[in-house]
Amino acid sequence: MTSYRELTAVSADGTPLHVEIHGPEHGPEHAPGTAPAVVLAHGWTCSTAFWAAQIRDLAVDHRVIAYDQRGHGRTPASPVCSTDALADDLEAVLDATLAPGEKAVIAGHSMGGMTVLAAASRGVFREHAVAVLLCSTGASRLVAESTVVPLRPGRLRTWLTRRVLGSRAPLGPVTPVAKRILKYATMGAGSAPHLVDACARIVHACPRRVRHAWSHVLSLLDLEHSVRELRVPTAVLVGTGDRLTPPVHAHRIAAALPRSLGVTELPGLGHMTPVEAPDLVNRRIRELVTAYAQLKEGA
Repeated sequence: MTSYRELTAVSADGTPLHVEIHGPEHGPEHAPGTAPAVVLAHGWTCSTAFWAAQIRDLAVDHRVIAYDQRGHGRTPASPVCSTDALADDLEAVLDATLAPGEKAVIAGHSMGGMTVLAAASRGVFREHAVAVLLCSTGASRLVAESTVVPLRPGRLRTWLTRRVLGSRAPLGPVTPVAKRILKYATMGAGSAPHLVDACARIVHACPRRVRHAWSHVLSLLDLEHSVRELRVPTAVLVGTGDRLTPPVHAHRIAAALPRSLGVTELPGLGHMTPVEAPDLVNRRIRELVTAYAQLKEGA
């Protein structure tokens, strides 16, 4: 049997963060070693709901910690939108959910992966992170290298991409047309309709102002220096059809990581890899737990 609990972690600027803890019912709370800990950080316009397949599978025998990024899901918006704020938030979640010295595998998708990079040099992160999985993420040049706009690379494509991703327009209801647009931009051509529907409902639930505010942060992103600060074993995963963070990002990150475990390319998949390929993502997280978290627990 698994249990479910919610708590509020308070970030450095006072922002209250919605946190969920799923996992085995047995074992004292906050006790290291009762079950391996996995922390999940979702991406831009998403929420803890994005990790439903990971939570369902991993919580059987892991303590799974998921949280809503500021302005997303059940975490209120904040006027502070920056990569430093993302790092502050992740540190607050780790501090609120893990015992001193307890290790966790941390998985980040898209902006969640950027959150991990932003926190890589922080003391709390280094205390708790034993291994990392970066899914469909990048460290810089997001707008210039996005292929959402089907044009040749150059000033025109970059300008149009910035306009599209930074649009202030409301997404409106989840209609068949809206789902086709979202599927084109964020998912592989073979994605099942129910998965497209699930992603559309999550993305459309993100408030327009939050979506726009974070799009500005992402358009200016430069975390190349932070990649070199991520000193734990790190696996990188990307869909070959990812238009938001194409494989060039994954390979550049993996080449710069101090302890890279390489890149796994998923043929034909898009940007929403934890939803599109849940079994593979779950298996990769379990492999990291077995190789690194459990070793630490028994050391």
